[in-house]
Amino acid sequence: MNRPALLIAGTHSGCGKTTVTLGVMAALARRGTTVAPFKCGPDFIDPSLHRMVTGRVSRNLDVRMCGAEFVRRSFARNSPAHCCSVVEGVMGLFDGGEGSAAVLAKTLNLPVLLVIDVRSAAESVAAVAHGFATLDPELPLAGVICNRVGSDKHQAMVGEAIRAHCSAPVIGFLPRREAISIPSRHLGLHMGEEHPLQGEGLEQLAQLIETHLDLDLLLRIAGERRGVDDAAAASLPLVAGGTPVRLGVARDAAFCFYYEDNLDLLREAGAELFFFSPLADGALPPDLAGLYLGGGYPELHAQQLSENVALREQIRAFAASGRPVYAECGGFMYLCQSIRDQEDRIAPMVGLYPFRARMQTRLRSLGYRRPTTERDCLLAPAGVTLHGHEFHYSTIDDDGAGVDAAYRLEDGRPEGYLLDNTLAGYIHLHWGRTPEAAARFVQACRQSR
Repeated sequence: MNRPALLIAGTHSGCGKTTVTLGVMAALARRGTTVAPFKCGPDFIDPSLHRMVTGRVSRNLDVRMCGAEFVRRSFARNSPAHCCSVVEGVMGLFDGGEGSAAVLAKTLNLPVLLVIDVRSAAESVAAVAHGFATLDPELPLAGVICNRVGSDKHQAMVGEAIRAHCSAPVIGFLPRREAISIPSRHLGLHMGEEHPLQGEGLEQLAQLIETHLDLDLLLRIAGERRGVDDAAAASLPLVAGGTPVRLGVARDAAFCFYYEDNLDLLREAGAELFFFSPLADGALPPDLAGLYLGGGYPELHAQQLSENVALREQIRAFAASGRPVYAECGGFMYLCQSIRDQEDRIAPMVGLYPFRARMQTRLRSLGYRRPTTERDCLLAPAGVTLHGHEFHYSTIDDDGAGVDAAYRLEDGRPEGYLLDNTLAGYIHLHWGRTPEAAARFVQACRQSR
């Protein structure tokens, strides 16, 4: 069964793609259409904004990191027939090689709507639209959305030029609305849980889309998607289950970066997930066999995390008992001795690892990573290549000297630091290509129990 779906792409980062996507999702929801949200690429923040708007979990679809087969499976499982699936692209439409929105659109046969920022241009916009429409003959544009239009005259000039030189229809013209914006911080936009479109902001955005975009045409384009057997992809088995085991997962404003498909793989392998807050909870959930500490913003909540001494001590004792603990990026920082922020304030953390995390003013590391295990660990035996992404502004004071590393990155750097049965590092791994990693982690929890 073909499900209505489309991908909203941009000419480049900053063209308004995220705002337009959120507006389309909100406007469709106001019409009574159930929206299944997705994000192209490894980003955690945009999916949280999608969830804020739609009330549904947004999944990451990344052919480079997860593989085409897993992407088809995730999309099929999470885009019910009664929904309209809306996928937000990443960067510019063709940026990112195998991880680009263009590759994803071809993998899932998604019609593409292109957002063009038309500020400071008029007839020349037609050359941009024509170029994107013809660059890849296998990916014809289904429509164009002109963003940040300055006036009626500006709209007429842009519209006439595009229609004269590009076969893709113009879905609409969005006027400049500087008041409707999402604030940002060092890792990107604010998370959806923080409600960055406060008050009437989301309502105004939905109204803007309804007024200036042809939503009927947009839905017709989504309904014309053909040629993908979603039901067959959804049935693909990945991991075998087993005896249920209780796994604690840190989840709050400080630890909010998780790939939802990873959590699903843990559940498929037999894990019962119990969420807890290192910010607010005084104790871990009872009878846990393992812990999973994801990434997020511990540096923004360092003082509150530090003041929760009882939970810090419980987590350290839990790890010292030999039960499995897996931590990524922010979770890794939390397990260090301390976090030093950009104002040189130092907040003690769990103290499991013998080094300290320090925030920097510039981005320290960004990009896809393919760590290869050099030692047996919670997620894989030696010799296995894992897949993930790295994005952080912090560094550790001695690059992990004195602590064994489980992985070696392609550039030779050590990663994934081992202490007894604890594995932690900066890489956000996605287990789409290696679902056996989730099963191995859950089995380690069973054995520890």
